[in-house]
Amino acid sequence: MKKIVYVDMDGVLVDFQSGIDKLSEKDAVEYFGRYDDTPHIFSKMDPMPNAIDSYRMLCEHFDTYILSTSPWKNPTALNDKLEWVKKHLGDCAHKRLILTHHKNLNKGHYLIDDRTKRGADKFEGELIQFGPEGNFKEWDSVINYLIPREP
Repeated sequence: MKKIVYVDMDGVLVDFQSGIDKLSEKDAVEYFGRYDDTPHIFSKMDPMPNAIDSYRMLCEHFDTYILSTSPWKNPTALNDKLEWVKKHLGDCAHKRLILTHHKNLNKGHYLIDDRTKRGADKFEGELIQFGPEGNFKEWDSVINYLIPREP
């Protein structure tokens, strides 16, 4: 039986800042300080460097899911996140998207997340904290940790 890995979207698979950078000036001003509430912002975002290949590699070795939160006040976020997954990850992520505000309710071995919010800090498996705040700064370090190279 394969171990279960959950991968967060925003800040891990998805470059949130790239969506902010693509906002119209009007939306950037209107939603300043609460960009995740901007309609369609999640459809504008680019993948993080090496995220797509890394996700696919994880799928070869683990039972891999995407575990993300959909902002409560953004009416397009649910669909935008689903469409992003379909566009960038395709079949390897088919029916593998879980949207929740309580990540700790999911059972698994690893959670790759850039933050400890929304229950990530209470996840029963191992939290692999990704990005500038974490011990894993980029995808290569995550892959090298989870899939050690054979000598």
